[in-house]
Amino acid sequence: MKNPGAAENQRLVALLEDALGREMRLWKVPVFKNSCIQGTDITPFQLQDVILWLGEMCRLFNFCQETFALGVCVLNRLLATVKAPPKYLKCIAFTSLILSAKINEEDEVIGSVKGLVVQSGCNFSTAEILRMERIILDKLSWDLYTATPIDFIHIFHALLISGHPHLSSVGAHSQKRPCLQAALWTRQVQHCMACHQLSQFKGSTLALAIITLELERLTPDWFSVFTDLLKKAQIQSMEFIHCKEMVDEYLTSLEFSLPANAVYIFDSTKMTKLQDEVSWEPAGKPGLGQTRRGKGSQGEGDTDKFYDGFRCLYNEGLALEVDGDSDTNILHEAHQKNVSPCPPLHPAVS
Repeated sequence: MKNPGAAENQRLVALLEDALGREMRLWKVPVFKNSCIQGTDITPFQLQDVILWLGEMCRLFNFCQETFALGVCVLNRLLATVKAPPKYLKCIAFTSLILSAKINEEDEVIGSVKGLVVQSGCNFSTAEILRMERIILDKLSWDLYTATPIDFIHIFHALLISGHPHLSSVGAHSQKRPCLQAALWTRQVQHCMACHQLSQFKGSTLALAIITLELERLTPDWFSVFTDLLKKAQIQSMEFIHCKEMVDEYLTSLEFSLPANAVYIFDSTKMTKLQDEVSWEPAGKPGLGQTRRGKGSQGEGDTDKFYDGFRCLYNEGLALEVDGDSDTNILHEAHQKNVSPCPPLHPAVS
């Protein structure tokens, strides 16, 4: 990357100001109360699970990282705007991703909605996706293009290279191109966007926290570099410090203490015991209309207040119901019992 001149630096500052303006106007996230999104039965575990699934869909469809980030932002904005039943969560997330792809991706990459649904292995129909698109666009006033954490990663990275070109050849990244630093930060942002605690921070704050953690390792002069970005980003110091501490703790928890070349072997002798402890459903993907039967299900009058526009998705019993728990509920129950959903593994014996 060439070192931009004064005119290029001014353009980057203008891009940052525009992104901050869009973030201030459109940024919104769901509020969690009593271990659920306020007014709904959607748990943090369910939201994290569906965001991770969106990441898998992005890789499957060869969508760019910006599409994933915008899809998550659209999903969060909708969940903060309406009271959505949990059984619609996956359809909302999938439709948010498709709408984001229509903004960011080329037509030949997207293909048809029907093709994407078939490729995903979900039970959604094309008509359901199109109806959900209209609901999302209506609730968000057809204004989807908010600034995402990945947008801020790119802008901050360009500002760093513009104002401090020496950072591209210091520390552990001295033999790598500067863009590889941005790729690392982008991956970290994607992990953080799945954490409901970190989703409560604006994208600009989250992006700057991740970059600052890296600057601390790259250069002893990190504070002056950081304060310059903090001033440009117009972020409150206390909020930033709180976000940085949480990001550091979260990313550290994702790292493995084992050496990178550790080898694990599948131990089939323990599989029978695991299967006795956890009852697994078939591997098929849960559909949009799947609900849980039995005690605790809400009556027609109780669920009306949660639909808020979603009732038009299903008319006259169009939604399909299945017996038993969905895959998400089973995994959650396994997690609650401290039973790992992974097959039994043990270190290889040399």
